[in-house]
Amino acid sequence: MDKQALIDFEEEIKNLFLSAKIRAPVHLSGGNEDALIDIFKQIKKKDWVFSTHRSHYHALLKGIPMEWVKEQILKGNSIHLMNREHKFFTSAIIGSICPIALGVAMAIKMNKGKERVWVFVGDMAAEMGIFHECYKYSLGHNLPVTFIIEDNGLSTNTPTQETWGGPSQPLPKPIRYKYTRIYPHINVGEWVVFR
Repeated sequence: MDKQALIDFEEEIKNLFLSAKIRAPVHLSGGNEDALIDIFKQIKKKDWVFSTHRSHYHALLKGIPMEWVKEQILKGNSIHLMNREHKFFTSAIIGSICPIALGVAMAIKMNKGKERVWVFVGDMAAEMGIFHECYKYSLGHNLPVTFIIEDNGLSTNTPTQETWGGPSQPLPKPIRYKYTRIYPHINVGEWVVFR
């Protein structure tokens, strides 16, 4: 699928929405065609793709038939396209797809699989704790997962930097000290009989 086909598809969806043929929210893409086409050149058919509420381009570039994607959008499924056959899953809840994708990547590694997981998030989700936890865990366990941050500078309609108090930057180094605990994790280490 080329850039113009992607643009034409979203234009058609826009017109269907404006003519009241879609009775549910739609989140259209635009301006990111070239970047996505380059990324999807690396994604193989057997790989898993986890996407966001803005997933039309991802679905089409993953190889899901255009007619199927359009049919799902007309049914009101724009923000949660799911296609098991094409290993394509989405969530409209910001950041929530990260731990699901992480679990799939872990299963692939445990089963010595060859496929990869690709996770798309927006710049708002990339600032959230769940993203950082999943990303750090994936690195620490060398999981077959790639995270892609789609940065349009907005957290829904508010500039992301304004939402999070400035540009994204590494956290200051925390104070850390080591110690050997004296007591067990819970209680005092002895059985107590209550009468």
